[in-house]
Amino acid sequence: MKLSTDVIIIGGGLSGLVAAKELAENGVKVILLEQEGEQSLGGQAFWSLGGLFLVDSPLQRRMGIKDSLELALQDWMGTAAFDREEDYWPRRWAEAYVHFAAAEKYSWLKQHGLKFFPVVGWAERGGYGAVGHGNSVPRFHVTWGTGPGVMEPFAERVKDAAKNGTVQLKFRHRVTELIVENGAVKGVRGVILEPTAVGRGERSSDTITGDFYIGSETVVITSGGIGANHDLVRKNWPERLGPPPAHMLSGVPHYVDGRMLSIAEGSGARIINPDRMWHYTEGIRNWAPIWGNHGIRILPGPSSLWLDARGKRFPVPLFPGFDTLGTLQHIGHTGYDYSWFILTQKIIKKEFALSGSEQNPDLTNKEWKQVIKRAFGPKATAPVEAFKEKGEDFVVADDLQTLVAGMNKLTPEPLLQYEDILQQVKARDNELDNKFCKDLQIAAIRNARNYLGDKLIRTAPLHKLLDPAAGPLIAVKLHIITRKTLGGLETNLHGQVLGASGKPIEGLYAAGEAAGFGGGGMHGYRALEGTFLGGCIFSGRTAARGIMGIQ
Repeated sequence: MKLSTDVIIIGGGLSGLVAAKELAENGVKVILLEQEGEQSLGGQAFWSLGGLFLVDSPLQRRMGIKDSLELALQDWMGTAAFDREEDYWPRRWAEAYVHFAAAEKYSWLKQHGLKFFPVVGWAERGGYGAVGHGNSVPRFHVTWGTGPGVMEPFAERVKDAAKNGTVQLKFRHRVTELIVENGAVKGVRGVILEPTAVGRGERSSDTITGDFYIGSETVVITSGGIGANHDLVRKNWPERLGPPPAHMLSGVPHYVDGRMLSIAEGSGARIINPDRMWHYTEGIRNWAPIWGNHGIRILPGPSSLWLDARGKRFPVPLFPGFDTLGTLQHIGHTGYDYSWFILTQKIIKKEFALSGSEQNPDLTNKEWKQVIKRAFGPKATAPVEAFKEKGEDFVVADDLQTLVAGMNKLTPEPLLQYEDILQQVKARDNELDNKFCKDLQIAAIRNARNYLGDKLIRTAPLHKLLDPAAGPLIAVKLHIITRKTLGGLETNLHGQVLGASGKPIEGLYAAGEAAGFGGGGMHGYRALEGTFLGGCIFSGRTAARGIMGIQ
């Protein structure tokens, strides 16, 4: 099969949809290639909680949050810690993105039909000082409708463009070759896979039924990262994080395997910062998995006691929700690839949320009555309670000794000593006898409850873990769960992919995770959360506008 078009987009995720939408609205003919079936349109964005990083938004101001471009840039640069020669374009992308988040982003998204949950969340709180890692203020805006609410406005516009012939959607088309001649793109080749009726996220067939060639002098790579390819994750694993984990859960479906990145690199594209990656440490095994080795991330409030595999409390400021990569690095040097939360029913009810659209049906289905129930009653949300009951990583007990015994049953050898854990729990509880203390986690919880959003729905009132009135004790075995590639194809501020010489490969563009969300890694070493979906949107829009010559 031979075709031709103005622009080829490889990948039907969020960045590909945004790019296709922008191009189609300006009359540019697009063929969008997606190796999965139509049911997978939108890619990983569909599964997300829908969090978006915004700066000085109307919602922040309504909640009394004083944010600014200057403060956001301070937080971003302190978090990214750019320190390499190849960080030239990532740094410029970071500056451009933060400016976008502080200016046009909110109104532009609203124009596309996105609405937001009114309470702004506070993710990645840092704790190292004003110029270090972390968000100084809450900036995590959850989309009303979660991931589908982010993805669908762009998907619908692309589907409308397909009806009028501006866009052609080619599902089950897997690209195997970029055609590059004399430093310029001329098209792509690939194979056609047999039709599939599997559900979104489930493994589809690799049976080949044909091949194709599509000619075009403009190709946009929006194929995602490497999170489901654990061999490739381990290959790129940096020494600074300790040895690669022997066991990891997958936070993304099987097709997020890095295949297209390898093809692009083989065609002369430059990949930078492959050792920068974003994996979570609060993963739990999904009791109702959709893809292989399916893990779900706990989005924790700040109150759970966090212990390593041997039962030692994590050092300051590695509290739940403060520094994802700091905790990953700490765990990596313990000699084990798991850790523990100890908490109470009072904490799990108020503080546990699970990442993903399917784990938040109230927000995803826009059911206000269900959302309001989060604030009332003795139980957590239904998905959280289901994991507590059915999840193999949960232990529930009425006393600490029974809890520790249950924790030891979940590991190959009993590493936890009841007396050691009792001492740490009692020491923590003793800090609550006064309104002041030296325990910085307790101080951080008090600080969190000074923010109305946390006090309402994300941070439990301070109480002693051994207080019987707080409900049964709960322990959760936490696994490392793969998620995002922070490095990727190096791109300039037009979205053009650069080759080894540092010059653009004519006609080749990239966006989304494949481009490190912009530039080959606009996050640097760490992310501020809510910046992955936003990075897909911004880089997809930027690549499309670069193709059209719009600044």
